[in-house]
Parts: sequence; C-alpha cells; structure tokens
Amino acid sequence: MAEVKSDIEIARAAKKKPIMEIGAKLGIPSEHLLPFGHDKAKLSSEFIASKRGEKDGKLILVTAINPTPAGEGKTTTTVGLGDGLNRIGKNAAICIREASLGPNFGMKGGAAGGGYAQIVPMEDMNLHFTGDFHAITTAHNLLSAMIDNHIYWGNELGIDIRRVTWRRVMDMNDRALRQINVSLGGVANGFPRETGFDITVASEVMAILCLATDLADLEKRLGDIIVAYRRDKTAVYARDIKADRAMAVLLKDAMSPNLVQTLENNPAFVHGGPFANIAHGCNSVVATQTALKLADYVVTEAGFGADLGAEKFFDIKCRKAGLKPSAVVIVATVRALKMNGGVKKEDLGKEDAKAVTKGCANLGRHIENVKQFGVPAVVAINHFVADTDAEIDAVKKYVAAQGAEAILCRHWAKGSEGTVDLAHKVVELADSGMAQFSPLYPDDMPLFEKINTIVKRIYRGSEAIADKSVRAQLQQWEEAGYGNLPVCMAKTQYSFSTDPNLRGAPVDHVVPVREVRLSAGAGFVVAICGEIMTMPGLPRTPASEKIFLNDDGLIEGLF
Repeated sequence: MAEVKSDIEIARAAKKKPIMEIGAKLGIPSEHLLPFGHDKAKLSSEFIASKRGEKDGKLILVTAINPTPAGEGKTTTTVGLGDGLNRIGKNAAICIREASLGPNFGMKGGAAGGGYAQIVPMEDMNLHFTGDFHAITTAHNLLSAMIDNHIYWGNELGIDIRRVTWRRVMDMNDRALRQINVSLGGVANGFPRETGFDITVASEVMAILCLATDLADLEKRLGDIIVAYRRDKTAVYARDIKADRAMAVLLKDAMSPNLVQTLENNPAFVHGGPFANIAHGCNSVVATQTALKLADYVVTEAGFGADLGAEKFFDIKCRKAGLKPSAVVIVATVRALKMNGGVKKEDLGKEDAKAVTKGCANLGRHIENVKQFGVPAVVAINHFVADTDAEIDAVKKYVAAQGAEAILCRHWAKGSEGTVDLAHKVVELADSGMAQFSPLYPDDMPLFEKINTIVKRIYRGSEAIADKSVRAQLQQWEEAGYGNLPVCMAKTQYSFSTDPNLRGAPVDHVVPVREVRLSAGAGFVVAICGEIMTMPGLPRTPASEKIFLNDDGLIEGLF
C-alpha cells in the first residue's frame, strides 16, 4: 500500500507557478499585483475599481453539516470543486478565509484544504501570510489605547468608564485574558477598570474589513464603531476619539485581497477571516465581488455548519453586498453522519449503515434550511477510505428522498479528478435559473423577532429567551435607529441547539440569549447564546506541542 503523505508534505511538493501567471488567468495585469515573494500577491484597489461595472459570474456557496471530531472537509471540498470546475473547462475562481493562529495552534488546525485539494503556500497561509491579521489586531488595539488615553487626559467626551464596551484583541486562544483589569499601578497609569480580550477573528474591525466595499467605506464604518457610553447613555464613537483615520491607514494594505493558487495552479482569493460561531464567518466582500467580475463561477465557503455559516452568509453578507448565490453545496462525510447517528469516534471504522441513516437527520435539516433561502442545493459526500458502499448508498438514498442529489467526491485523494461529477452538477444547478434568493427575514422586523425567526426556522427551537435587560437593550438600539440591522448569532457550531453535545436534529429546544452587542460599524447586532466564548482557550493537548522546525529548517506539524 502506498504511503499516505501528510497535507504539509503534499503542499511542499507542489509545482507552483509564479503568481503573475495565476493573475494572468483572470486577466489581471502584472502591474496591478503587489507580490509577496513569488507565490502570493495583493490586488490593487485601482484594478478592483475598474471592474465594478462588469457582469457578475455565478456564485456557489459551499457549506456543511454540523462539525464533529470525525471531520467534514468543507474547505477541502471548496478547493476540490474549484479545481473540478476548471478541469471541465470552466473559468472558475475560489474565495476562502484566512486562517487564524489561535485554532492553528489549538485544536482545529489550518484552513487551506487538505490532501490533493489544497491552496498553497500552505505554511504561509496558516501562519502570518501577508500580515492582514496583524494589521487588524493593531488597528483594533490602537483604538483601545486611544480610548484609555482620552480618559487619562481629562475625558473631554465624558465617557463613563464603567461603560467602555471596546475590548482588546489578539490572534491566539488565551482563556486567561477573557476578563482582566487594566490601568493598575497608580495615578500615572490611568483609571483602573475591568475589560478583557477577544480573539482577533471576533473583532468588529475584522467584520468591517470583510464587509467594506472600498477604503472610503472602510473609514466610514470604522468611525461608526461604538466604543463606550456616557453617563446619560449616549454613545461615543471611534470618530469622536479621532481614531478612525489612523485605523484606516493601518488597514490600507489589508483591504486588498490576496491572490494565491491551488495545487493545480488555479486562482484562489484568500482574504479576511471572521469566526463563524462568534462572528459572521465569511471571506471579504471585496474578494468575492472582485472574483465575480473575473471568473464565470466563483466557489466560496461559509464557516461551520449551514445553521451558522450559510445563514450568516445569506442574511448578513449577501444582504449587505447585494450578492445572489446560484447554488449551494452541502458537505457531509459518512464518518460525521455516523457520529450524528450516535456512533462513538473510536467505532467509526466499523460499517454501520443504520447509524448513517439515523445521522442523516442532521443533513436533512440543512437541506431544508438552504431551500428556505430559495437556492438549489447538492450534497457532496467527502470520501474517506473506510467508507463502505452500503454506507454511501444510505446517504444517497436519504438525500434523494429529500428531493436533492448526493455525489461522491474523492478530491482529497485525487484532486480535481475526484470532483468532476460534482462540478457538472453545480454548473447544471447554477445555470438552471432555479435560484430565487431571498434572506430569511426583512430589514424592518424587530431585532428580537429576527433572533426568534432564526431560532425557530433554522435551529427548529421553540423560542429564544433573554433577560429583561437584554430585551431593553435591543429596544434602545431600535429607538436609536439600528433596528434595521441583521443579527449575527454567536452559538456553538456543534449543534442546532446551544448544547454542543446534542447532535442530530433536535427540535423544540430553548435558545438563551445571554448578551447582545451592537457592531454599528460592521452593521449587525451580535446575539451571544448559551456558553459561547469570544476568546477561546487551548485544549489540554494543543496542536502547538507538535509544531516544530525539522533539521532542514522546514515546518512540521501544521495541518
């Protein structure tokens, strides 16, 4: 039996083309690519602006069932499908998010795909890449520093230091920083107060960068950030602190999409990276809109299961950017379906078609949910070597009964050769004109009713519940003119409920909304549900323990 290479070994052996050649595939002149080495580049804002009036290609969303420890392979499928579309002669591009260092050194791993369906350079993408996350972290913390500095030098704006809402961020999982006290140590260090850190991918600055359409829009949105309240509860904005323009300077280059390539030398835009369970989980609007002007088919993904990623993609990103997706791919694996059917991780190697069928309830729920948005869907069965014919047939039979089709995909082992059937089906759906996209709720629906709509129609819960203070806060925001914003649900990715251990397709559960946050610059209201944390912690055995430089100076252990 042939040795199975690791993702990093496969990526390292890639025969990459110069990034200027990849840009030429999409008609991007070399003078509009700012190279970072030979294999990655940023696209100029002038070129992006020059393409605004051109016709859009077809937008394909890749989403998935609820994640399990067995793995689903959403990014791998996104890359495999992009390569598959190019293989069958289509002009296709890929748009995905950048990887966060926190999950890379924690438990989740990287975000560049896997096997023979990867985007390269894999090591760079999963580490510092082009510095976008560092720029976002710095811009966010510049605002934090300027708030405390303003208070120190007399607090001209009358900020109530008990009501400073702007926290700090870093791009690492560190539970010790969730709640901290700052300005300790005496008069010279300012006024002590309680605050904390979120992970960078949960920053409103990250969300703003991913939703802004250009630098002018970016600066306006940064100015709209609410950082604190006065004693009379009126809002203090980032522009009041005079931080917005300096923040935009720090983000000038980070706003430009990054162009890289797949193992098969097809173009991929990798830009932005908001978490999907605590933020909106989609790559940047600028990257997606630009790709749609340059390619006939654009394959993008949304984080975690369709209950989080796809819902936010539709209700936040598509609503705000005017995008109209043509088709959806829902990724599932036999292994994950077995776990949803009650099989323990250590028993996944044993054939169990009955457990697969039982676990398909989770997949069926996602198919139903996607259809609510008026977009046709196909299921991609991401193949693992231990899958049996009986188990695969069980998935196909179940999906057929839902009025959809499930297609076996072997892109991890075979690259684009393994996604030809899926590519043909996606083209058929996208070109059919079947898509009649509309968001789940209208802009003018009250905020708590929007939350309840998602809970009932997507999570299949009985209701959302919240303390009186939370409802009062939502009402205050409505009175202040923010009632037309969409809601961003911060919830566990592992279940339709707020209990991460409740797999399958639970119904009639209650969804508690613990806290709400107004992201006025990004343009949504965050509803924090259950025990979700905006600063993750490292697991007992973090991935970082196995990441090292070998004797040749090459990185090992990234995945």
